[in-house]
Amino acid sequence: MASKLRSEQLSRAQSQVFDVVVIGGGITGAGIALDAVTRGLSVCLVEQYDFAHGTSSRSTKLIHGGLRYLKQLELGLVRTVGRERRVVYQAAPHLVRPIEMLLPLYKGGSLGAVSTRLALWIYDRLAEVDKAERFRMLQAKEVLSKVPELNPEGLLGGAAYTEYRTDDARLVIANLVSARKSGACCLNYLKVQQLHYDSGQVSGVHCLDLLDNSEIIVRGKKVVAAAGPWADELRTMDESEAKPMIRHSKGVHLVFDASTIPVQQAIYTDVPGDARMIFIVPRGNKVYVGTTDTFYNGDIAQPGLEVADVGYLISALQAIFPTLSISEKDIDSSWSGIRPLLAKPGKAPGELSRKDEVLVTHSGLICIMGGKLTGYRHMAEKVIDKVVDKLGLEASAYKCKTKGMPLEGFISDDAIVPYIHRMYGEAKQVGFQLEDIQQLVYTYGTSVEKIIEHAYDLYADYSDVSERLLMAELRYGLGEEMVQNVSDFLIRRTGMLYFNRSKAMAIYRKVAAMIGQHLNQSVATVEEGIAFFEAAAAQTVDIS
Repeated sequence: MASKLRSEQLSRAQSQVFDVVVIGGGITGAGIALDAVTRGLSVCLVEQYDFAHGTSSRSTKLIHGGLRYLKQLELGLVRTVGRERRVVYQAAPHLVRPIEMLLPLYKGGSLGAVSTRLALWIYDRLAEVDKAERFRMLQAKEVLSKVPELNPEGLLGGAAYTEYRTDDARLVIANLVSARKSGACCLNYLKVQQLHYDSGQVSGVHCLDLLDNSEIIVRGKKVVAAAGPWADELRTMDESEAKPMIRHSKGVHLVFDASTIPVQQAIYTDVPGDARMIFIVPRGNKVYVGTTDTFYNGDIAQPGLEVADVGYLISALQAIFPTLSISEKDIDSSWSGIRPLLAKPGKAPGELSRKDEVLVTHSGLICIMGGKLTGYRHMAEKVIDKVVDKLGLEASAYKCKTKGMPLEGFISDDAIVPYIHRMYGEAKQVGFQLEDIQQLVYTYGTSVEKIIEHAYDLYADYSDVSERLLMAELRYGLGEEMVQNVSDFLIRRTGMLYFNRSKAMAIYRKVAAMIGQHLNQSVATVEEGIAFFEAAAAQTVDIS
């Protein structure tokens, strides 16, 4: 049985003709839905699995301007995504946090001191970086004072500049919740099986509901494909287009306990002996490292760890931190994502552009392909500009409104800390500590208020505070974020499988049972959800 929210959304999806139907519930689709509905268009978004199931929960989790694209002279891309960093940060300061990024410079490395200074100077100006966040050059001793574990051999110095860390899946959910509250219809586990046509033009989608195997048609005046790695699959489904335009590249990230890699500083550094660079990013009591960039032809829904992926990153870490004993046994968790890159014959994965492209097929299907997490809002704006044009509407009456629009309540970073203390005052009676409220606010924004309400409702049922907190979060996810199974909650809504794997493995059966009880699921459905989560959990540590 679906949640009340999903049932309502499903009923609505079948009862009207929308201005636009969006295929894909990743960050691009979520941004498109929000952009469309806030312009006054009716919109329905359908996602074949869970929201953020694909690339949008498996990125490097950075809102960054793409410093490395300067080396490829993609100045327009750097300018666009660099400026979008601040726009996204201002929209969701609880989810997008500024961090200092350290860039060590080594003799024989891909960047020298002069070229780095020039590149960062250009970067700051193209991206219109605030003066307080502009780069500064460092001497070798300053670099080592920040990260003593770095290899000192050949170290020339470095640079420090500002990037933004995020929770990619939560950013998707924030956009979707905001879109739904503004009137959008958003549905997960609704798989498009074929496109619907009227007079040769795409006018909707035939969908299979994966929760009950029912079939529905969602009709729209315009249909947008924002399917990420599945873009070519949808274009093939559209009989007017067949030529592949996407190359899949796999990006693997490994997660370690902070005791294994005891760094407090985010690092972007050369991989010794290779032309690529990797990020090393602390998050709580974990540190994640990535990414790889290799062409991929396997299962794009569930890409796993391979020997070559792990070997590449472990070897890089051993060279970067020669005094640390890092091996495969230290891997705490991992994730693997698929980049949908615009294909260009003869180019290596790292050489392919991260630009996006909007095209309209002969049958009227509007496709958005390529792009980066950072640029999602700008991509959505371009897509809905195209939709407005194709609908024959007056552009001046349907202008984009998402620039400067807050997600989940915060109008500025300065408002967060006072809000945390106010919420702590309200949550003391249910046993929540200040650090609990901090974690909740930096995850859910002002929606924490509903979680606290659930905690009061559950007070008599759970004497253990940590269990009460968990169940209050789960109640919120079930009621407001369309959680359907244990993987939705422990992987995409909370990130627990990646950043607190031991806890996730200790509680997943209890969580699955709670979901089953709340949604009135059969025993078989609950067990199916458990089996799927166990397979996903195994995939984070098993090397094929």
